[in-house]
Amino acid sequence: MLTIVHIINGLESGGAETSLFNLCTYDQKNRHIVISLVDEGRYYSLLKEKNIEVYCLDLKGKGLLVKKLYQLYRLLKKVRPDVVQTWMYHSDLIGGVIARLAGVRKVFWGIRNSILTPELSKRSTILVSRICSLLSYFVPYKIICCADKALSVHASLGYRRSIMEVINNGYVLSKFNQDSNLATDFLSEIKYEDTEVLLGCVGRFDPNKDHKNLLNALAIVKKQGLNFRCCLVGNQMTKDNPQLRTWINSNNLDQEVLLIGLRSDIPAVMNAIDIHILSSVAEAFPNVICEAMACGTPCVSTDVGDAAIIVADTGWIVPASDATLLADAIVSAIKAHSDKSVWQQRSAACRSRIVDNFGVEKMVAAYQRSWSSTL
Repeated sequence: MLTIVHIINGLESGGAETSLFNLCTYDQKNRHIVISLVDEGRYYSLLKEKNIEVYCLDLKGKGLLVKKLYQLYRLLKKVRPDVVQTWMYHSDLIGGVIARLAGVRKVFWGIRNSILTPELSKRSTILVSRICSLLSYFVPYKIICCADKALSVHASLGYRRSIMEVINNGYVLSKFNQDSNLATDFLSEIKYEDTEVLLGCVGRFDPNKDHKNLLNALAIVKKQGLNFRCCLVGNQMTKDNPQLRTWINSNNLDQEVLLIGLRSDIPAVMNAIDIHILSSVAEAFPNVICEAMACGTPCVSTDVGDAAIIVADTGWIVPASDATLLADAIVSAIKAHSDKSVWQQRSAACRSRIVDNFGVEKMVAAYQRSWSSTL
């Protein structure tokens, strides 16, 4: 049994946090300890419920930063982990350097981005990533990327290619499963009429998600006379978001778009919708596509990160930032949905693709192999 210490920026909802939680709870071979660089988040209590040790350093709170970093150093010296697994740029930099100073040789960095531009990324994030590219020759034992695209992008930025590998996210397929019963309450809540095709987009309000382009595309679909509704699910996807309301009103989509907000029943949402749409301009390994497909829901997606690899021939892939092509793909998907027998075959293929390639067991086994390996 290895002792694995995970260092992550925070424990709110997100792809990295979900993967960390799944890894800690489904890996029965090793002992896991989690350190959040900031405060508690959604996953703090969930990890504690699974008897995982969790510590929060509160680096953004009051108190001397040096003192808090020393606290991390002392904790690592006390635990003496076999492996330190960090999860994002700031964690890679802070956690990686402190771990090496504490005498940990096996420091595994985690990379979960596939694009770094001034338009879409914070300057501080870009700066930290550049520093990490230099330190990648000295600090990490290995660098684990969640997507092929993330690896190629960071290798081109100067990260040490020889120690990089890809481990895709893994999904709990007993949770994300085809189950029409899960959809019943959600469909009742939104007063769904079965004459409509129900579209959905799950994702927080963020420039990377490009909801403006999605709404522009839906306006084009509406002009073609197709009967649909679209659920927007995620943080800030509510009527209290003035920018979102402006985009909806300017596209005359008040009757078609439902602002659902943040939900904890995503498997129910994915089972309820007929087609999931990802309109992002930047992703690495988009979880929502895998979650939708695991529930048998075909996807229309922009060609970002590893989306095309995930979807393969089960759905529709279009270039990012092109409302016309996105609308064309949505129209094609809606028309394909009208043939129920063929659609059922497509739905089954979606589920099979995730089961065959992206189950949580595959992810856990890959991490276990990597942590136990020698260079």
